[in-house]
Amino acid sequence: MTATSLEGSPAKDGVSSVEDLLRFAAEVQAPRLLDPRTVAAAMTVQYPGTKGVLPGYGHQNPNDWGLGFEIRDSKSPHWTGGSSSLRTFGHFGQSGTFLWVDPDAGAACVALTDRAFGPWAVEAWPVFTDAVLGEVRGSGPAR
Repeated sequence: MTATSLEGSPAKDGVSSVEDLLRFAAEVQAPRLLDPRTVAAAMTVQYPGTKGVLPGYGHQNPNDWGLGFEIRDSKSPHWTGGSSSLRTFGHFGQSGTFLWVDPDAGAACVALTDRAFGPWAVEAWPVFTDAVLGEVRGSGPAR
């Protein structure tokens, strides 16, 4: 991951490329460098029942997180789309970017933009995710 850096807060100052984030997504799907126990902690609920706000989607109860990843669980609406499995995990940022991994589908997706997160993302991301998962599952874009 030669194009990735963190120069400040881990909450907001990471910089990367699509290629590096896809490498990271592949690693969390089949760990070779990371300890599998750490990956398991990252992708499973660590503090069950935590209430919180999912930006753009409002209050969630629970608003489950793993070790650094937000867990989809049964949240609805959700930024990853209606066809994402409950085990889908990922992260999105105010810079209009996201990374999700759906272990049940065996798929991951990265989107990097130059447009700040806002209503456009709330509208576009779930539709995009459903289309990606439709292609992965061989059923084409969701309608």
